[in-house]
Amino acid sequence: MLQKACEVPRKSENVLVLVRHGQSEWNRLNMFTGWKDVGLSEEGVSEAHRAGQRLKEEGLHFDSAFASTLRRAHHTLDIILGELGQGKLPTVKAAALNERDYGQLVGIDKEEARKRFGAEQVQIWQRSYDIAPPGGESLKDTAARVCPFFERWIVPELQDGKNVIVVAHGNSLRSLIMELDHLTPEEVKDCSLATATPVIYRLTVDGSVKKTDLAA
Repeated sequence: MLQKACEVPRKSENVLVLVRHGQSEWNRLNMFTGWKDVGLSEEGVSEAHRAGQRLKEEGLHFDSAFASTLRRAHHTLDIILGELGQGKLPTVKAAALNERDYGQLVGIDKEEARKRFGAEQVQIWQRSYDIAPPGGESLKDTAARVCPFFERWIVPELQDGKNVIVVAHGNSLRSLIMELDHLTPEEVKDCSLATATPVIYRLTVDGSVKKTDLAA
């Protein structure tokens, strides 16, 4: 998909920036969150400001912005755009970018879940590609909604030479990165995104792509 965006001749470089939301209140409490619409913690707000500042230091300016419909994601995006002086940039909010549904695990403390179901089983639910928790989604299920949305709505923006920022969630972005980086189901197990840490894909005039992780 990203390669398709690079096939169109361009006059200058453009970027795709992916950001997991800042720490949420349930992240802070170590609880499975999924589709539960919880807000950012105080630390999460600070993380979002730092992410915006790092992107500002990179000299980035965005033409298009996308976020999930969950407030921890679009609040993070609002803070980032504020730091960039782009608070009025229109944002597309899409449920297709929402976090994976953790089903019956939602609202359960992760340590409690390990005691109840076994640490190995919880690890499989969290990190595997195609095994879903009871009543929830696997990473494969998540990719089935994230990737078509990306191809339909975001790739055309990149093909037009626009700078695009997407703020979503650990697993919705993992499923997208799996496609962008051509990761196997085994390799994606080791793919993890820190909260509010921008990942930059630079699309160059010669069609190459350079990836940068702006870790704190």
